[in-house]
Amino acid sequence: MTTRQQGPANEDNWMFPPADGWTFDQVKDLDLPFDWELVDGWIVVKGRPKFWHNDVREGISDALKAARTKPYRVLSEQCVMVDEQNVVKPDVIVYDPRNLDYFEVECIPTSHLTLVVEVVSPGSRRDDRVSKPAQFAAAKVPCYWRVELGRDRKLAVHEYWLNADTHSYFPAPLHPVHHGKLVTDVPFPVRIDLDALVGF
Repeated sequence: MTTRQQGPANEDNWMFPPADGWTFDQVKDLDLPFDWELVDGWIVVKGRPKFWHNDVREGISDALKAARTKPYRVLSEQCVMVDEQNVVKPDVIVYDPRNLDYFEVECIPTSHLTLVVEVVSPGSRRDDRVSKPAQFAAAKVPCYWRVELGRDRKLAVHEYWLNADTHSYFPAPLHPVHHGKLVTDVPFPVRIDLDALVGF
């Protein structure tokens, strides 16, 4: 059920978007008791990740911050604007801050991204494996990493590069899947001990 309401979303009507869907300006001030993303004009509840997911996310973020080269910067859980009806929160992003209004920008535009990292959890498998890679590739984000926890409780990082002609990702030629250690030169040289990110 949808309505034709054009005002801002609130705690009572957020689940009933206008006929054309919500825009970010209509939902950005919502104060809801859960984390959410805006997908095709609909507010989609994000699941609560487990501890290991958050720990791995922060470990990858820390490693990227330690390795980054100018002008790049790194953030985790930062909202990213694909367009006015699609605003998502990747686990980690590497972005170029130049020409951003540092004190006013609310969401990083995809045009400033160079890498998106998603750590897959049971509730996000389809999004992280299918929907989000397609979305970020269409938005011309150069690199995408999908981090998976195997049944052996070891991490594997699937590294993808953008095909500029087809606007789709293809597996990185040298190391499409990283086990044990992640070593890559894209978007800048970085080495991450994947085994050290899991456990104590």
